[in-house]
Amino acid sequence: MAQSEISKILDGFLEEGIKLTPIGATMLGVAGFDDQLDDLSIAGHEKRSELTRKALEAIKEQVPVNEIDRIARDVALERLSSELRLSDSGESKILFNLISSPVTSIRQVFEMMSMSNPDTPANVTKRLTAIAGAYEGWKSTLLTMAEKGKVNSRRQVLATAGQLEAFSKGAFSELAKKFDPSGANQELKSAALQADKAAGDLAKWMRDVYAPLSLAQDGVGAERYQMWARHFTGADLDLRDTYEWGITQLDEINARMKRAADRLYPDAKSLREVADRLDKDPRYTVEGEEELLKKLKDFIKAAVERLDGKEFDIDPRIKNCEARLAPPGGASAAYYMGPSEDLTRPGTTWFPTMGRKTFGWWNIVSTWYHEAVPGHHLQVATTKINTERLNRFQRNRVWVSGYGEGWALYAERLMDELGAYEDPGFEMGYLSAQGLRAARIVVDIGMHCGYKDFNGEVWNAESAFKLLHERALLDEISARSEVDRYLGWPGQAISYKVGERFMMEAREDAKKRLGSQFSLKKFHSFVLNLGPMGLDPFKREMAHWNGE
Repeated sequence: MAQSEISKILDGFLEEGIKLTPIGATMLGVAGFDDQLDDLSIAGHEKRSELTRKALEAIKEQVPVNEIDRIARDVALERLSSELRLSDSGESKILFNLISSPVTSIRQVFEMMSMSNPDTPANVTKRLTAIAGAYEGWKSTLLTMAEKGKVNSRRQVLATAGQLEAFSKGAFSELAKKFDPSGANQELKSAALQADKAAGDLAKWMRDVYAPLSLAQDGVGAERYQMWARHFTGADLDLRDTYEWGITQLDEINARMKRAADRLYPDAKSLREVADRLDKDPRYTVEGEEELLKKLKDFIKAAVERLDGKEFDIDPRIKNCEARLAPPGGASAAYYMGPSEDLTRPGTTWFPTMGRKTFGWWNIVSTWYHEAVPGHHLQVATTKINTERLNRFQRNRVWVSGYGEGWALYAERLMDELGAYEDPGFEMGYLSAQGLRAARIVVDIGMHCGYKDFNGEVWNAESAFKLLHERALLDEISARSEVDRYLGWPGQAISYKVGERFMMEAREDAKKRLGSQFSLKKFHSFVLNLGPMGLDPFKREMAHWNGE
């Protein structure tokens, strides 16, 4: 089948973009860039923005040849426009946090490099050597933006400085051992030491130079928040309505939590007490990293077997999903990284241990449905192999948090509907995860837009922490990490629950329209085969689904 002009433009844009983002190339599994890092200077940003601008203008001129082409065009217009808004406003140049920043992407890219390629040690050496220069480019961008009056918040700057300090204590040297277990490669060892030092130097600069320039206030304000929320959800949201809906959702979830708590520990005096007891209950805990890793791997296999051929038809090429422990220095939340384009590197779930040896399995169960199958892995890997409907740009370059995280949270809910949490301990874990996503809406919008909390004070880090700790049942470390995350990533936190809302509304609408012709398996297949897109376009596409 001949490629359309729209697909040619978008795939060409992807190819040119790969040359400007070596980290992204490695993440995709594209060879030839594993010895390089991205240019993080203003000049690097401008090159990438100009490429995006040209692609956007070219796409605007094109007329789709069919429905698949029309969807591809709509997706590209929405995504590229959003990216340019963030770039042109300076937002994407100044905001960073513990999860999303050059610091994290530079560290994580080494985990994605092939162990079997004989060129890898040399590539790792060159890439480690390039870290100091990449950091310098980023510093120059931050200073240039600061001169224009645009800076990040002090909380995020200091948190990133702490992350860098952790890396400086041998993170890259430890990583080098993975590629040279014998320690005989002196060049690699030296490059790793240089990278450790560069992390320490950048940490010092963050504290001594950039932190004094940064903003004391955490919230970005309603105008900036609306831009970021639009980017992460792909929808024009009524923020006040969404905030009030989040409160209602949290109240309903907490009411169900109390019913589950009564089944578990009838004498418990609070939800917080229930969570603390679950963390110590041998029925719901796992001891040691090795045992945890084994359980995570076995869990993923069992989920595939449970769902395949029933609620989903899982392609044999994507049934494998790995579980690994996350390297130290990151945030406390689990995460997923998709497979390489050619599937030689499987999709991988990552669990941060945060120095713990005892793990609450009660609240990991729903999380692993979210991260693996039927959540992120099934969604992302399905996109990767969907060459009939999606062009290369859609398969590898498009990510909309509202669609991706919305699907993953829908996956958690689906497993609840299928009876996966019949045990009240696991039900409590699922509900705490749901409660967290509802609480995120409340505190994220509340803190950034300056809404008043339940005590009549403006939402702040402490009142947000209290809500997450007491009503979403996060432990203290996780709750504080989450608050820092929201404040440094405006609009991202709401994408989970908002996305799930769009998914559920689409399903219920389809059930009403199609009646007995509705098939849950076909619904899932259609949603996944649409590919990633903004939630407003998603709603429009789902409204026309004919059930096939």
